[in-house]
Amino acid sequence: MSAPLCRGLTAEEIERQYALRKLRPSYETEMVPGWLERSAAFRTEHPGARINLAYGPGPRDRFDLFPAPKPKGPFLLYIHGGYWQRGDKSVYSILSRPFTDAGIDVALVNYDLCPSVPASAIAPQVRRAVAHLWREARNLGCARERFCVMGHSAGGHLAAEMMATRWDEEADDLPADMIDAGLPFSGIFDFTPILHCSENDGMRMDAAVAAEISTIRRAMPTDAPQLVAWGENETPDWKQQSQDYVACFGTAQRRIETHVVPGADHFDVVDVLADGDSDLTAKARALILG
Repeated sequence: MSAPLCRGLTAEEIERQYALRKLRPSYETEMVPGWLERSAAFRTEHPGARINLAYGPGPRDRFDLFPAPKPKGPFLLYIHGGYWQRGDKSVYSILSRPFTDAGIDVALVNYDLCPSVPASAIAPQVRRAVAHLWREARNLGCARERFCVMGHSAGGHLAAEMMATRWDEEADDLPADMIDAGLPFSGIFDFTPILHCSENDGMRMDAAVAAEISTIRRAMPTDAPQLVAWGENETPDWKQQSQDYVACFGTAQRRIETHVVPGADHFDVVDVLADGDSDLTAKARALILG
């Protein structure tokens, strides 16, 4: 057995715990096609759906908007996963229904993927998307008085990055308290183990980039409440990432609720979130609705 490289894990253990597609090789052949089919049906059925709106000039500077039947409710921006190098908003339209049914407007954003861009470029791009949606909310027919972000996996990290952003330093017209709630699910917040994982073949990080994008190494400028969730059957260190995030940033003033999804691995969490009757979705709606 080789010596530990980081977080007490050897190279072999890092690969087993962080190369998640190897743990569930049927994910892309069985789960994703089902999500795509259900999402396409939802986009067709949803009244007022607006697809591939631009938040910037690039081909992936796009978002889909699903307004709630009753306007002027909270606004939720969802950020998809895919290890920062795969995925598309079109896969995850199904996650909108439990929220639009509850009176919450939902937008899903795309962003550029590694290796076409460096990993360090993705969070700034998502910040531009968030700022655009906040500025344009009223023109889109949405309210921005309760503006929330949610993401799963890589999107969980990016949702946390939005919570760690000093928005009033991004632009003069953005308030410091712009985001009212954050929901980072099954995210990575310390990237040092990924340096030793085969997934870094696509991300191409060095130690400096891994440190730069590790949310857990920075201060949290907002006391907005958060919900951090992960699957019961996720790998131990992946779960520890979320537990470390909560321990680092949770305070008496900054309420961070946790939820463990029973019987779920990393990929099952998406199906649970799409289920309007699940405890996870109920907790997410409650936080967003305030």
